[in-house]
Amino acid sequence: MCLGIPGRVTAIWDAGGTRMSTVDYGNSSKTVCLAYLPDIDVGDYTIVHAGFAISRLDEASALQTRQMFNDLGIFDDDDDGAASA
Repeated sequence: MCLGIPGRVTAIWDAGGTRMSTVDYGNSSKTVCLAYLPDIDVGDYTIVHAGFAISRLDEASALQTRQMFNDLGIFDDDDDGAASA
């Protein structure tokens, strides 16, 4: 199940005409396609599903959501849940 974990875009590059990025989740990062969010920038927060960034979040909402997940115990000490994203 995908929990819609907010992650922060830390790098953007072109891969054969497709915008790709690295999204940081705290304890891990993932390579993500930006085809659905062509105007997202480094530093923005996003929700990823099936390897695609599908929604942009403001920083306050992203951090609030991550805190809620922490408070609910969704993240354990070794994994922040990014593998579900």
